[in-house]
Amino acid sequence: MSISAIINDQIKQAMLAKDKDRLSALRDIKSKLLLEATSGGGSEVSDDTAIKICLKLYKQRIETYELYQTQGREDLAAEEMQQAKVIEEFLPKQLSEAEIQQEISQAMADLNIQGQKDMGKLMGHLSAKLSGKADGKVIAALVKAALA
Repeated sequence: MSISAIINDQIKQAMLAKDKDRLSALRDIKSKLLLEATSGGGSEVSDDTAIKICLKLYKQRIETYELYQTQGREDLAAEEMQQAKVIEEFLPKQLSEAEIQQEISQAMADLNIQGQKDMGKLMGHLSAKLSGKADGKVIAALVKAALA
């Protein structure tokens, strides 16, 4: 079952349960998926694209949550966090720093990385391989530490 189909089922369940907060987050995901589907000329969005869209929405919610926290708007912050948790359900399990370090070590051996000059090659390889499974900022920080 595709992510789009799962989201449609979840929307129906949220409507039946009268869960307005969950329904709002699910409808936001669905609207972004439909927008992507119609902009590409197709009628369906691949699961990879859906995961990328969900990851982007999740990051936006977390950033907004942190902004509201710094401004002391606990009511809005709680709403953003609740929506982020709903979106997180559709994301693959995120890798831990230890797992990312292991991937970096493996990639350095496979690509014969010599030092800082090969950082771009290493980042390109890891970004493609760990897409959706790890945050790019975390990967970049760990790669810099490994090459230092």
